[in-house]
Amino acid sequence: MKISPIISAIFVSVCVSVGGTGDAEAQQTPRKPRMLVYIGTYTGGGSEGIYVFRMNPKNGKLRNRQLAAKSEQPSFLALSPDKKFLYAANETSEWKGERGTGGVTSFAIDSETGKLTELNSQPSGGGAPCHLIVDPSGKNVLTANYSGGNVSVFPVAADGSLGSATGFMQHTGKGANPNRQGEPHAHSINLDPSAKFAFVADLGIDRLMSYRFDARAGTLSPNETPSAKVADGSGPRHFAFHPDGKTAYVINEMAMSVKAFRYDSVRGVLTEYQTISTLGGEAISDGQSTAHVEVHPSGKFLYGSNRGHDTIVVYAIHPQTGELTYVENQSILGKTPRNFGISPDGQFLIAANQNSNDLVVFSIDQETGALEPTGTRVECPNPVCVKFLPLR
Repeated sequence: MKISPIISAIFVSVCVSVGGTGDAEAQQTPRKPRMLVYIGTYTGGGSEGIYVFRMNPKNGKLRNRQLAAKSEQPSFLALSPDKKFLYAANETSEWKGERGTGGVTSFAIDSETGKLTELNSQPSGGGAPCHLIVDPSGKNVLTANYSGGNVSVFPVAADGSLGSATGFMQHTGKGANPNRQGEPHAHSINLDPSAKFAFVADLGIDRLMSYRFDARAGTLSPNETPSAKVADGSGPRHFAFHPDGKTAYVINEMAMSVKAFRYDSVRGVLTEYQTISTLGGEAISDGQSTAHVEVHPSGKFLYGSNRGHDTIVVYAIHPQTGELTYVENQSILGKTPRNFGISPDGQFLIAANQNSNDLVVFSIDQETGALEPTGTRVECPNPVCVKFLPLR
């Protein structure tokens, strides 16, 4: 006997609604994980602290902006490996009455609401902390202090709170540009894939400092090869390892360039082999500088932000050599892309446009790396940092 399509559809719908058949459930398209996006900001000018959005992983749309937590100058953010805690670098020159230092603050994450509950804070050990990371064990937070020209390590307790600093390294020297490089300026800190070596891009002395990192003790010590030099007046700012651990890239704020390095993971040594403009060959104009650099999760592309030029530069990465080939400069449709973030699945890039007070979402071509505006543009005061938190 032939059953009509309408009756058949009703029958399947009823079965599914009351517990249904395994076959019907198996045929349903798996749901993509929910996504929270946390935004670090400079407070004042409308910002009160850290904001959170909900993101649709299918189309990149952002909605439901909330103030996740009030905090003073929470410029850069980092998530713990278990995604339970968030840490902020409070980019100030005085923290709770102590001069010459900023702060580092820990928060517990409510994954249902996106709200953050402050756990505690510590003085960062130097003025204007502008970058921080959590080590893969989740037991240490490492912070770079810009005006202090130093880096600190803080132990993480089981409840996510921070202990007093257990590691500290002070940089010395100066660079070629007396206006920008009269003293050290530690601008970022990163660990290699083994988490045995830490690298600090110091804008003030044109060096990538290399340290041995002991996660159990929470300490840093100078590496046998203490640094890698970049060209005078370059101003190295942010740094990124390729997922294969064989190459690494630094973006130079003042020279508007990216430098590629081969990486000896046994000795923790970087060897330069390529320098490429972030402007596609254009001359540098007054008021232009770079900011952030990030490797696509696939390892196929590299992205960097140009302030003043107000673009994201895109490079293809050679799969064998790691060498960069220019693809494009994409307008960020706003002003001053201080930071950006790439979604964990590699489908979207969010540009944080500090001076136009907005976030703009781009889709990423998985074959070429090129960026395409999705049409999503949302207001956010003084955005500085973008961090994704996938939820299930």
